Amino acid sequence: MRKKGILLAVGLTLVLLATALSGCSTVNLTGQQEGITVSGEGKVSVVPDIATLNLGVEAQDTTVTTAQNQAAAAMEMIMAALTDNGVAEEDIQTQYFNIDRVTRWDDETWEEEVIGYRVTNTVSVKIRDMESIGSIIDAVVEAGGDLTRINGISFSVDDPSIYYDEAREEAMADAKARAEALAELGGVRLGKPTYITESSYQPGTIYFSGARVDEAMEAETPISPGETEITLNVQVTYDIRD
Repeated sequence: MRKKGILLAVGLTLVLLATALSGCSTVNLTGQQEGITVSGEGKVSVVPDIATLNLGVEAQDTTVTTAQNQAAAAMEMIMAALTDNGVAEEDIQTQYFNIDRVTRWDDETWEEEVIGYRVTNTVSVKIRDMESIGSIIDAVVEAGGDLTRINGISFSVDDPSIYYDEAREEAMADAKARAEALAELGGVRLGKPTYITESSYQPGTIYFSGARVDEAMEAETPISPGETEITLNVQVTYDIRD
């Protein structure tokens, strides 16, 4: 036991000596973080000014060519409906294109049998006129018919920077209040921040089932953007004053 203690003491001396030579003034032998580390949160409720639609077409037939032609024709009609209703071409972006084999299991041969092909083509569409969301959806459904798929809609803010500034102030105030409370409970004085990091989040996606839309629907699709919350979180480490 005495020999082991001597080796430990020598190792510790070497660590301290190497640290002194490198210019460091302290050595954290415990691995614990110094100071008081807290998190703070700031939230700002805003009215969205952009709606993003994820929509497309899905066609299936016994041959690839027929399925692809059907999907292409339907998508062309949908694109025309979008631009005719005021959506800019640069706000339409292809997100996914795929051709799949459609198979079924044959119990007699114990093999999969190809019975057709499915073509899927989806686009992401930004709608900047919030009053036209419902009418644009209806126009898309009418243009694409039974091949239309509406996969989801999300709402966002075109320029959230001013709201992030407000949320950041709230988050920092929240973090400081938490740190002051901990310092008081711990019987210490709170110093200046020594470390700050942040992360942000802007939710607001609504998903549809993706099933075929009834083209016999006559009333305009009601869409309400409501409000969305811009959330910003900070993590702050404060020094402890002597």
